[in-house]
Amino acid sequence: MRDKYYDLIDQTFEWPTEEFDVEDQNLFWHGIDLMDIIKQYGTPLKISYLPKITENIQKARRVFNVAMAKADYKGKYHYCYCTKSSHFSFVLETALKSDIHLETSSAFDINIIESLFESGQISKDQFVVCNGFKRAQYIENIARLIKTGFKNVIPVFDNMVEVDALSELINTPTKIGIRIASEEEPKFEFYTSRLGIGYKDIIPFYEKKIKENKNFELKMLHFFINTGIKDSAYYWSELLKCVNLYVRLKKICPSLDSLNIGGGFPIKNSLGFDYDYEYMAQEIIAQIKTTCERAGIPEPDIFTEFGSYTVGESGATLYSIMGQKKQNDRETWNMIDGSFMTTLPDAWAINKRFIMLAINNWDSPYERVLLGGLTCDSDDYYNSEQHVNAIYLPKIRPENPQYIGFFNTGAYQESLSGYGGIQHCLIPQPKHVVIELDADGEPKTRLFAKEQSHKSMMKILGY
Repeated sequence: MRDKYYDLIDQTFEWPTEEFDVEDQNLFWHGIDLMDIIKQYGTPLKISYLPKITENIQKARRVFNVAMAKADYKGKYHYCYCTKSSHFSFVLETALKSDIHLETSSAFDINIIESLFESGQISKDQFVVCNGFKRAQYIENIARLIKTGFKNVIPVFDNMVEVDALSELINTPTKIGIRIASEEEPKFEFYTSRLGIGYKDIIPFYEKKIKENKNFELKMLHFFINTGIKDSAYYWSELLKCVNLYVRLKKICPSLDSLNIGGGFPIKNSLGFDYDYEYMAQEIIAQIKTTCERAGIPEPDIFTEFGSYTVGESGATLYSIMGQKKQNDRETWNMIDGSFMTTLPDAWAINKRFIMLAINNWDSPYERVLLGGLTCDSDDYYNSEQHVNAIYLPKIRPENPQYIGFFNTGAYQESLSGYGGIQHCLIPQPKHVVIELDADGEPKTRLFAKEQSHKSMMKILGY
């Protein structure tokens, strides 16, 4: 009878995978024995595996360049990283080694851009696409970048007021963009995105506010779908509407030459994840080219903004099972040594799925469990009611502690939970370890941050 945890995974999914394998009943991730990491650093533990960032950037660049070559597409491709997904210095430093551009969303992002320039990691020629609803400080910081010689800063206007505010602060020709307020999916509680300017208003806005403004040169039309790049009727419909608007705008605005297709590629959220990146890139390029050819205009340069796709799959979060509670005849709770609310806020806030696997004891029989966090909040859990599949883990053996891992957690979790701040029930931020490759291509680890101390919390609280 095949009743071991390994048998369950092996029978349910194609196993092993590109990232995962098992040796001596322990889980290996990107060739790294996670039990060795746990023995060195303990749990709870955040891990950032930096080579995955480079790998995903190169993959996206490759599929778009191949798609353009197949279609004989004349425009260029530019890869932008959305800094909001993870602002950590080691993430930006790794991504920038792949010769990418950056997308910002708030005032302090500009300070990061300036710091990266001062340290020699970016030049003033790199594209900096400035998105988001812009308060006064954000606009002032953007203007400062432009005045100090950043040639390719592109403020993307999210509303009509921003154009006047920026125009008052600059006196040199500046590349700009306009964001389209796309229609949301039918399941949303509202019809149109709160971000951007409506389809019917963009051309009048250009003619009234931008066309005769000597400070501005419209370069980019920005298109963003909240649910990302998906092979769905909704996505293709919105993309076509966007390209048709680009065509109309290009005919009256010769400087327009770039289309920014934000939203991003998805990342793996289960071992059964299936997404054809090559097909999607080829279809996007083909549809843009066909529409432009019919209209008799040049194909635009393509900008993509990949945040979660860039950094998400580089992250993992490891816990130990502190104990087990059987609350009734059907519900068995495995209690972790951390909190989902403070370390994986997406898991409880928006029911986001992550890949979850046992780290050790793969030769043990499995059982169905619920996973509970340390806080006293009833929402601090991760179980089958939130997700499609029930949770199965090796049966608890007191003599051999059980460890579990959540994978592809590298985007947004630290910023949403308030990294280094006050956590629910004063649960401390866990240690954070960074893994990179040495000169010989071997993984090496370093401790980026210790577990948060009570002293740092007391100071924040004013004690």
